[in-house]
Amino acid sequence: MVIAGAEQLGQHAEHVNSLNVFPVPDGDTGTNMNLTMTAGVAEIKRKSSASIGEAAGILSKGLLMGARGNSGVILSQLFRGFSRSAAAHEELNTIQFAAALQNGVDAAYKAVVKPVEGTILTVAKEAAKHATYYARRTNDITELMSEVLLKAKEALAMTPEMLPVLKQVGVVDSGGQGLVYIYEGFMEVLLQGEDGSRASIQKYSVPSAAVKPSVQSETVTTKAAQVIAPEMPMSAQARLETEDIEFLYDMEFFINRELGENAGTAFDDETFRKALSINGDSIIIIADDEVIKVHVHSKTPGDVLNLALKYGEITQIHILNMREQHRDLLTAGMDGAASPDLFADIPQEKTSTLEEAVLPADEMAPYGFIAVSSGDGIAEIFQSLGVDIILSGGQTMNPSTEDFVKAVRSIAAEQVFILPNNSNIVLAAEQARELLEDERRITVIPSKTIPQGMAAAFAFQEDESAETNRDQMLEAIGRVQSGQVTHAVRDTQYDELDIKSGHYIGIHNSKIVATDESMLNACEGLLAQMLERGDEVVTILEGEEADPEVTGALAAWLEEQYPDAEIEVHQGGQPVYYYLFSVES
Repeated sequence: MVIAGAEQLGQHAEHVNSLNVFPVPDGDTGTNMNLTMTAGVAEIKRKSSASIGEAAGILSKGLLMGARGNSGVILSQLFRGFSRSAAAHEELNTIQFAAALQNGVDAAYKAVVKPVEGTILTVAKEAAKHATYYARRTNDITELMSEVLLKAKEALAMTPEMLPVLKQVGVVDSGGQGLVYIYEGFMEVLLQGEDGSRASIQKYSVPSAAVKPSVQSETVTTKAAQVIAPEMPMSAQARLETEDIEFLYDMEFFINRELGENAGTAFDDETFRKALSINGDSIIIIADDEVIKVHVHSKTPGDVLNLALKYGEITQIHILNMREQHRDLLTAGMDGAASPDLFADIPQEKTSTLEEAVLPADEMAPYGFIAVSSGDGIAEIFQSLGVDIILSGGQTMNPSTEDFVKAVRSIAAEQVFILPNNSNIVLAAEQARELLEDERRITVIPSKTIPQGMAAAFAFQEDESAETNRDQMLEAIGRVQSGQVTHAVRDTQYDELDIKSGHYIGIHNSKIVATDESMLNACEGLLAQMLERGDEVVTILEGEEADPEVTGALAAWLEEQYPDAEIEVHQGGQPVYYYLFSVES
């Protein structure tokens, strides 16, 4: 069912992407949900189980680490709650299945700080509620699933009545549509014939009405006058002496408890952990009846492997010398202020396969920073502000929970601040924080735009406490107005604006406020909305497809119309958005 659900979603990911309220060229709900499901399926294929409780738990782990974007995190929570309810069962009857669906909904709602109705949450909630009601009337799981799917379809059709913005542009919620596709895959398998052929599910399918693109978060810029600091802060990596890395071998491997001379030996987590800690640290052990996953930094890798062999056969062994890595990083320029993008040469879709870089040693820096960015120029600005790790991401490809986990572990700092710089990435960052709460102090600053993230990074003071810095950064992001200019990918009506495909649109703090066939006119219309007093600091970040003539004309217009404004222009290099604007008082 899960594999078929993922296949169904994958086949329609672009359709889900197209259900974006904004007619922008980077709708990514379908992409995020698809990548999240793909991670879950990969895990469940790697460790298949005939027990639905075990299978659900395996799926949950894969989804949790692979979750991308808000929709992916919510999806992972739906199945995380489901797995907890199903954990004790080899198989589920209709009442238990319905209860697991409801438990998933409860977990997803708890994960979202301010749940919004008319989204995937509503579709999941209404389907689970109906399942709980109908499960008392049938013991046929196929019949129950058909009712769940039909109720999900009905709830999806009602999302425009709950969210006015959906009704305004004539679309259903993109995340809800993605969940319906997954449920269709479930239904497809339950309906397949005895010969294994899959039956048609047309009567359960959701009509493809209102195919349009989901609200994307902003991506914009900040006060350029603050970008160049007189004394560049050192990165956390540069503070660390290579020889201070005591437990230099970074090891990760699996123990297959069903194979080898010692297969079936009773495993005691605490005893194994104590044995590893004699010559190691950063120990993580995830054990089940079949496989034990081990991560440890050790002085004596041979001893570690000998300890592991007592419980089964060792597979997928990875050993890295962290002193060697640290020397390479310093040689590459990490001894200066600007920290390199450790992930720069890795395609974003492969980020989750990265090995951890230099991890904490006994002597760690007090603070470290991770920021999500898109564009070489923007990355350089963040680096100049002391950010240690730049995760490639933004509108079209969001970092996964696992990407954040690995980035945190790669920083030798006691307290790590994360700047998501996109509202669609905040949940994944928070999920990583929860996973590592016993291992590291992490604070997620909920920056929703690039300018907010830059303002937060500039507000940081190394001699202040983590709590004071958090408050100062939150205050800083509240002072920033963000704007972005891109082009419309379809005709639509938004508020009072008649938007035409191919025309330029200006977005102010997540709301479209200007559109025109002229890029310059669209930029001027947007900035006119953003400049309230005329004496603010205006920063312009040029995208990779920005027009230099338009930039020059825009700067001249600003100087004429707003003579008291301070204007800064920088090359951001961001894709999709021709310009990102920041206005600060």
